[in-house]
Amino acid sequence: MTSLLIRGGVVVNADRAFRADVLCVGDVIVAVGPDLKAEAPSGAEVIEADGRYVMPGGIDPHTHMQMPFMGAVTVDDFFSGTAAGLAGGTTSIIDFVIPDPQESLLEAYRKWRGWAQASASDYGFHVAVTWWGESVSRDMGTLVAEEGINSFKHFMAYKNAIMCDDETLVNSFRRALELGAMPTVHAENGELVYLLQQEVVRSGVTGPEGHPLSRPPAVEGEAANRAIAIAEVLGVPIYVVHVSCAESAEAIARARARGQRVYGEVLAGHLVIDDSVYRDPDVARAAAHVMSPPFRPKAHQEVLWRGLQSGQLHTTATDHCTFCAAQKLVGKDDFTKIPNGCGGVEERLAVIWDAGVNTGRLTPSEFVAVTSANAAKLFNLYPRKGHIAEGADADLVVWDPERTKTLSALTHHSRGDFNVFEGRTVRGGPSHTISHGRLAYVDGDLRAERGAGRYVKRPAFGANFEAGARQAHARSPIPVQR
Repeated sequence: MTSLLIRGGVVVNADRAFRADVLCVGDVIVAVGPDLKAEAPSGAEVIEADGRYVMPGGIDPHTHMQMPFMGAVTVDDFFSGTAAGLAGGTTSIIDFVIPDPQESLLEAYRKWRGWAQASASDYGFHVAVTWWGESVSRDMGTLVAEEGINSFKHFMAYKNAIMCDDETLVNSFRRALELGAMPTVHAENGELVYLLQQEVVRSGVTGPEGHPLSRPPAVEGEAANRAIAIAEVLGVPIYVVHVSCAESAEAIARARARGQRVYGEVLAGHLVIDDSVYRDPDVARAAAHVMSPPFRPKAHQEVLWRGLQSGQLHTTATDHCTFCAAQKLVGKDDFTKIPNGCGGVEERLAVIWDAGVNTGRLTPSEFVAVTSANAAKLFNLYPRKGHIAEGADADLVVWDPERTKTLSALTHHSRGDFNVFEGRTVRGGPSHTISHGRLAYVDGDLRAERGAGRYVKRPAFGANFEAGARQAHARSPIPVQR
């Protein structure tokens, strides 16, 4: 059995930072404390971490590996995508099973599970509800009880494809509450997007610059408010993915202020990239940035950072969904045909550290919270993941705060031929990534193994899940006197 001693670093958890050694035997952390050399088994590999941080491996709660979408399939499969994640310090992902309309949820789940057997790191799934019927309700129950699924995704966009209408949202949210599962939503008003796309194209704007015009912040804000209202009426907690603008961030903050359990996710890209990328004269570069929701005017970035700082927004992700230039350029003359998606699973931790910790926006412990611990808590992986303590999984990153790197498609490990962070120099990055107690990345040497990742079941939330939600629902608002 392999053993690994990380010696002399500063252990950073979401609640505190302290100097300690970390001893891993097999795939588990067996001790955290001062001077553990005497406790290490003979022959244990030693990492000298003086001057570095030792943190829980990153958890990316929003990726799309090997996903068929808009007539194309992402170029990163589960091996290449998770290997890239390991190179950047991410040791677990939660990907998405997305059934076609009328496709059995269980059949789609089994298909994705087959693809994911190639994963180099641990993985789980959210399962999308793309239609409603008795079999969907039944399959949701099976997925929760037998397969360890505790979250279901709802696309409020992509009309005539995978978009949920309000009836589906209501039925699925109610069923999730019964099962102890968390509904998650992609919040954009699909009807408005569909209308605006047609209007923008008719106006003569057909290139990538039309994409953000067809999906303004108001369509995201409306959908976020609607999903939150439905969740409030039903008394179910809700998780809003890729919050990109002030309108949806403020909707979450308002709901939380009145006691509703609403959680928000921010993408690394939305924190540092603005909508000027869609006006790049190089159509290939502009098209490469097409994702939904789109990158926003710069003023929205500060709102997102403040949401993370205040605890109104909770997790950071990437929505890693890589299409190559040839796939993107299918829509160069009609932006509605550009496959939506960008990469970032490898760059997320370094970008957030550099733009967050190095600027004073986040402390190292807050960084751990928004890149790992909060996702583990929200999706019932904690403290097995997202925390450094005896008995936790030996998924760790040794972080060098002085390491610098210029991010580029020429050096990243994704199969994508474009990097949305191209040319950005970041300070802070992993010197070592440990997955299952084994070194998966060491100073530029990626040692990812195909199939080494494990599917991690996430238990349903306990009986207090529904009771607490119902209590929040029953709480009477204070009437406003006019």
